Amino acid sequence: RNQLAATLGQFEDLRVAFSKRGVPAMIIETVVPELERAANELLTRMSEGRMNVRIETQRSLQTGELREALDILISDELGTRPYELYSGGEAFRINFAVRVALSRLLARRAGAQLRCLFIDEGFGTQDARGREQLVAAITSIQDDFDRILVITHIDELKESFPARLEVRKTPQGSEYS
Repeated sequence: RNQLAATLGQFEDLRVAFSKRGVPAMIIETVVPELERAANELLTRMSEGRMNVRIETQRSLQTGELREALDILISDELGTRPYELYSGGEAFRINFAVRVALSRLLARRAGAQLRCLFIDEGFGTQDARGREQLVAAITSIQDDFDRILVITHIDELKESFPARLEVRKTPQGSEYS
């Protein structure tokens, strides 16, 4: 009986270690600061220092207990507010910063090279200054990727990227040059 109790105790320790509050939570806790820093580096550049993100992995319940969470809190000069209250242009910049930071982190942890980044539209949500900041951010991360493909219908952006492929719709189908 004592042997079975000891074995059961070991299995219980393993169950706790591999539960969401065990090793997976520890891994998340170690990468959150790096992810936050990388996202804020880009977001600060694209918002002239106005915006930043904070990632919280625990949430207080009304009972006073802490619960595991993964909340991305966004702040600007008006304070912290829900993602839904940011404009389309601001939301695009937030998404861009978090996604690129997460891609870099995952690639580095996997020992892989980031090969290609696709940015499909998104510039239409930006005002002129926002577009400039986004182009500058893309330029600043270009060495992290073999290729960055930007898809846009905004003519004034064409000159921002030295190599481009223009696609035109014709009655015979699409043509490119």
